[in-house]
Amino acid sequence: MEMQPELCRVEDALDILVGKWKPIILLILLQEGTHRFGELKRRVPKITQKMLTSQLRELEEEDIITRKVYPQVPPKVEYSITEYGKSLEPILVAMHDWGTAHTLRNIKKAEQ
Repeated sequence: MEMQPELCRVEDALDILVGKWKPIILLILLQEGTHRFGELKRRVPKITQKMLTSQLRELEEEDIITRKVYPQVPPKVEYSITEYGKSLEPILVAMHDWGTAHTLRNIKKAEQ
């Protein structure tokens, strides 16, 4: 398919992925599977509880992740990547690889 800049949809994709923590959360769920809220909080130690809740809600609204609540005390909530969310994996891997290469390039530039 030919891309037409005036009909660019990159912004639409970025609207879903933008957020300091969303790519990290998604990669954790893609690579490690279902996690409880507390597990995600431990895996992303610098994120606040409020921000994690916000990022998870936004991803859930876009059907990228699912939230399953178990009726027990204390409440148990699990987050998983959806089949639709799995379609982001090649994009996230490509962005990760590019970011790594870019960082290494900048390190080499600084050493010269």
